[in-house]
Amino acid sequence: MALLYETGDHIATITINRPQALNSIDLETWREFSEACARLEADDDVWVGIVTGAGDRAFCAGADLRETIPALIDDPRGNPCDEPPTIMRGQTVTKPLIAAVNGLALGGGLEIALACDLRIAAEGARFGSPEVNLGLIPGWGATQRLPRQLPWAMAARIALTGDQLGADEALRAGLVNEVVPADRLQAAARQLAGKLCSRGPLALRAAKRAMIEGVELPLDEGLALEHRLFDDLAYTEDAKEGVAAFQERRAAAFRGR
Repeated sequence: MALLYETGDHIATITINRPQALNSIDLETWREFSEACARLEADDDVWVGIVTGAGDRAFCAGADLRETIPALIDDPRGNPCDEPPTIMRGQTVTKPLIAAVNGLALGGGLEIALACDLRIAAEGARFGSPEVNLGLIPGWGATQRLPRQLPWAMAARIALTGDQLGADEALRAGLVNEVVPADRLQAAARQLAGKLCSRGPLALRAAKRAMIEGVELPLDEGLALEHRLFDDLAYTEDAKEGVAAFQERRAAAFRGR
């Protein structure tokens, strides 16, 4: 299978499963990735998602140059490719997503990572947008997410030069949250996912929405959005449980209600 989907303990793990092709995205994988993310969003028992790649060489080396790129550039204005919606463009996942970057994250692979909320990298991971070397620009969101998430000069360096960043430089730039030894990557991602799952799942979704939508709004409108979302949570079962657990000095047992 081009993609693996596994669930357990309120965590869904999506694994791009083309290690022989550096987990590049062909048309089948593109569709399966869209379907997996939709499945994650629709499953009430899943609170957090992890996206990673099979093997230890690549998270995802981008769009498949033999299949996906030709489809994208074959008369794109007169006969546009029938693209499935993805978290990179056209698909909304309200639950927190963690990218566990286990090698190369180039082109579309970087864009998948950028569309996730938190990123953990293996020590040997590398990040880059090489599209300019092909006479193209990133097509799955990097030109928009890089300058929103990084200082302009760093975003421009990645998008305009095609140069790669190592894991430590990505950490210093704020592109990733943590760098760990390769043999600890999946455990670290699950540990972080487990931490998120100990928080209120409705609160996680509301906080993500407030940040994503609010950053594009004037401050007063963003504050109003935050206020509405706070009020929506105030009388949920989870909020009552969270307050009671704090007062009783115990761990909260959230249920997503």
